[in-house]
Amino acid sequence: METLAKLQVLSGAARYDASCASSGCRREGNPYSTGNTSQSGICHSWSDDGRCISLLKILLSNDCIYDCAYCVNRSSNPVERASFEAREVVDLTMEFYRRNYIEGLFLSSAVMKSPDQTMERMISVVETLRTEERFRGYIHLKIIPGCGPELVRKAGLHADRISVNIELPSHESLKRLAPQKEKFSILEPMSLIGKEITESLVERRSRGKAPKFAPAGQSTQMIVGASPESDFQILRLSEGLYRKMNLKRVYYSAFVPVNHDNRLPVLAAPPLLREHRLYQADWLLRFYGFTAAEILSDDMPNLDESFDPKTAWALRHPEFYPVEINRADYATLLRVPGIGVTSARRIIAARRFSVITPEGLRKIGVVMKRAKYFITCSGRPFEKTERSPLLLRNRLLLGDGGDVVPSAPPKQLVLPGLLA
Repeated sequence: METLAKLQVLSGAARYDASCASSGCRREGNPYSTGNTSQSGICHSWSDDGRCISLLKILLSNDCIYDCAYCVNRSSNPVERASFEAREVVDLTMEFYRRNYIEGLFLSSAVMKSPDQTMERMISVVETLRTEERFRGYIHLKIIPGCGPELVRKAGLHADRISVNIELPSHESLKRLAPQKEKFSILEPMSLIGKEITESLVERRSRGKAPKFAPAGQSTQMIVGASPESDFQILRLSEGLYRKMNLKRVYYSAFVPVNHDNRLPVLAAPPLLREHRLYQADWLLRFYGFTAAEILSDDMPNLDESFDPKTAWALRHPEFYPVEINRADYATLLRVPGIGVTSARRIIAARRFSVITPEGLRKIGVVMKRAKYFITCSGRPFEKTERSPLLLRNRLLLGDGGDVVPSAPPKQLVLPGLLA
């Protein structure tokens, strides 16, 4: 098969992997190398500074020995198979980069003969790019679960970001839908990567020229809707991964039925709104000081589809409000719907010089259509606070104060951004 024909097959096969992460690191180029990595990131959409950016996102091979129920590349599917040689991927990356088509490489693969053999071939791609081609652009490399620890270490020395897809939120679901995969083979490399990242940071503080290990960190992906786990179970798992595995990001991918298999649920459409709410809740875990047990519980295991998770939490905790905007600390301000990380910092900074006024809050960037129900300014409420959470909920919905469910399911998911 010609290289371009392989590219068509293997780029299409890679589209279900959602964890195309922003780089979050800087890899400086020099006169003897090609390209560099920007902190603004590499992904398929818009970066934080407003740039539309792209990368070559492909599989090394879609010829898989596993037969996972949810995967389009499962061994029993009658799909066209293709595999790249390492040199073909290197040449494609360099030629596309020189033509300014891409800013980096996202490389994953189906498991060919074995995890070790597949991982070795993937590492040969990035090793050739770094050493022979002196490529300094962004590289995100997937780790194949079950490969040896030395291969994981070698991958981390060449790639900016590495990731292991956990895919399903529980051991029971993994055993039912992907019986050839083991939970241990997924968690072990994630733990090793977290440990190596920590040790690398410590070593670089004492020895500045020490080699970097995955400077953009590690990430993972979970499929949402293919198995019966609740949002609470998913968020507790994510919280544990952030705490124990030194994880940079968890990606949530709405289940898209691509196979006819009686082990899979029958869905009218991919659960895109649920995916969006999980991203918002994940933002609360990472940046807002919330815990999974605060956002959800065994009695309320799934996220409210009508409101973003912070507004839903505020409606369940009327005793916490109203918050006095001129006296509340940073952590308290972050609990107010409509106040994000940036606006909370601006409020703290502005209070050092003058009293915050309603007009000042709007200029700072507070989303007043939500915040006005939960704050006071110098003791004066912006809006009459309803004593009943149910009445306030209805008022938010009718007054467009919440993140309301659209009248029809969205055709395309809005990319998760900063949660205000």
